[in-house]
Amino acid sequence: MSKRYRFVIILVVMGLCFAFLYPTIKWYFLTLPEDKQLALQAREQIRDDAKKIAAADYKRLYEAAVAEDALPQDLAYLHAEAKDAREARNMAKPEQWNAKSTLLSFENPQIVQNLIETEVRERILELKKLQKNAVQLGLDLSGGLSIVLQANLAAYAEKLGHSMSDTETSEAMDQALEVLNSRIDRFGLTEPVIRRQGVDQIYVEIPGTADPERINDIVMGKGTLNLRLVDETATQTFQSYYATNPFSTFDGDGKLIDSSIVPEDCEPLGVYVKDEYGLDMFSHYLVVKKEIGLDGNHIKSASVSRDNFDGTPHVAVTLDDEGGEIFWKLTSENVDKPLAVVLDNRIRSAPKIREGIRTNMSISGFNADEANNLALILRTAALPVELEVIQQQSIGAALGADYIEQGLKALLGGLGIVMIFMLAFYKAAGFNAVVAQFLNIYIMFSVLSAFNFTLTLPSIAGFILTIGMAVDANVIIFERIKEELKLGKTRKAAVEAGFNKAFWAIMDSNITTFIAALFLSQLGSGPIQGFAVSLAIGVFSSVFTALFVSRLMFDFGTDVLHSKKLSVSWRI
Repeated sequence: MSKRYRFVIILVVMGLCFAFLYPTIKWYFLTLPEDKQLALQAREQIRDDAKKIAAADYKRLYEAAVAEDALPQDLAYLHAEAKDAREARNMAKPEQWNAKSTLLSFENPQIVQNLIETEVRERILELKKLQKNAVQLGLDLSGGLSIVLQANLAAYAEKLGHSMSDTETSEAMDQALEVLNSRIDRFGLTEPVIRRQGVDQIYVEIPGTADPERINDIVMGKGTLNLRLVDETATQTFQSYYATNPFSTFDGDGKLIDSSIVPEDCEPLGVYVKDEYGLDMFSHYLVVKKEIGLDGNHIKSASVSRDNFDGTPHVAVTLDDEGGEIFWKLTSENVDKPLAVVLDNRIRSAPKIREGIRTNMSISGFNADEANNLALILRTAALPVELEVIQQQSIGAALGADYIEQGLKALLGGLGIVMIFMLAFYKAAGFNAVVAQFLNIYIMFSVLSAFNFTLTLPSIAGFILTIGMAVDANVIIFERIKEELKLGKTRKAAVEAGFNKAFWAIMDSNITTFIAALFLSQLGSGPIQGFAVSLAIGVFSSVFTALFVSRLMFDFGTDVLHSKKLSVSWRI
């Protein structure tokens, strides 16, 4: 491969690595602590805080307008909105733009508050998205979520129709553990701690940022999906009644006060859509049959795809044989009737049945995130027993700051010692190895950020081990070059022969190390898996920096600087 192609490849790799690493740099080093605190809250709290911040900002704007002061700097974005509002209302341009002229540009104060809330919401949600794209710190470094789940074995026994033996109880809890493990793995979380606690409890630790929404998405997603027919006539009657009696239709528990307003075999359920914060927002009621047309347990697989025409996401579902027969009868007998998709007693969509469907169906009415979450939950099937969160707390890493400091000291200390040795023993050629080491660490952290891996103490240990492994490749290359120089070859010939002869020795050693790391990552769990992942990443990055970066630096000295000698040893 020519030097030009090698140089282009290195530039592309460095650029991609920076793009991958940028979210981590921005989140940990360029984001203010108070902004981090806002972004790490649940969306319900973000919504409340956004409204409070918007109200406070509007108050500041109003006070500045009364005093005829300039528009506050942090509200400067309202200037462009005010110009558009004046043009829409055919208002003349003010002699001077200040807080008062900006505020008077809008028809009413609510419009201004909505604009401020939108700006605050988008800023916080953008930070929340940034945090998810950054490298996550493990429970031992930054804390995480600790949850205790209580299994409702009584309800499960009632479902079975008999008292549960100890064996059945143990099997049900083991199955729940497997489902939770599968869900957490599918959601991309690493190194979770999930274990039984007593007879009917499960203890879960999820490393990373304490975001309560992850509990709802992963642990509490029961996958209780079912399809029910909508009674259109009963729906119209109920909606008319509810419009005139909104406060006397349901009691405090959400049950109908007058059950005669809907048929005995039906019940009203709410239709929910997502609001600007991604939270469920009630839209209206539909009356559906109590009888479940198809239970979600008949689902074999679920995946997300997009409509060919408008690109909207939908969940493609494949049913088992029994479910296919049930669904075929249900759909073929009710063509042109709406079928409600009910997830956890909330209607997500109610499309009309166009034709009879047997084994493959498509569920729409979701945004991209919701569709992915639903597909993930359905692929892991329903939990055998209902689980309830009885204790949930955020765990702070008591020694996390000390561990991070010690890990960085070990990493930098090891790197420093290796650098001193390479420069002292291999003279100018050792500088190539030093540059390769820095790029090696840069690439490793970039890959961690790109795949949202969790950084733990064992991961840091893998990084430290990789430093020694990476420099080993340079040592092999330098020794081969020294042998060629002893034979009287020129600088260019010695470098080319040295790299060619060292290639397979480097590849053999790194391939065997990668195979070991691969087995550790597949067979191990927890800290062992974290160590194996960082080691595997280090294998790839060290090979790249040794064979590509170091070689290009040698060639640069030969062809661009026109160096005739090679400083690679005190004896040569």
